[in-house]
Amino acid sequence: MMVRQGDLLIVKVEVLPEGCVRHKHRVLAEGEATGHKHELDSGELYEKEGTLFFRVAEDQEATLKHEEHGPITFEPGVYKVIRQREYEPLGWRRVAD
Repeated sequence: MMVRQGDLLIVKVEVLPEGCVRHKHRVLAEGEATGHKHELDSGELYEKEGTLFFRVAEDQEATLKHEEHGPITFEPGVYKVIRQREYEPLGWRRVAD
């Protein structure tokens, strides 16, 4: 499974990598221009070396919400969050949402 919401690409992966640190919040990204958030309503958020992952428990669903994009619902599993990047004359930069 692969879905996009704004500047985020979310890919289902087999397992949560070892050594991840759990976050207490569920915010995947904050908009630089608007202050809006890509935020999960349930699940657990983890990070390893700057990359975010989240896990949805077997008996639950999680919905990713953002003020300017439609909600996306995730079934149980582990997901990797990739921030989109684009090339400009000075080099690579994150896509601003």
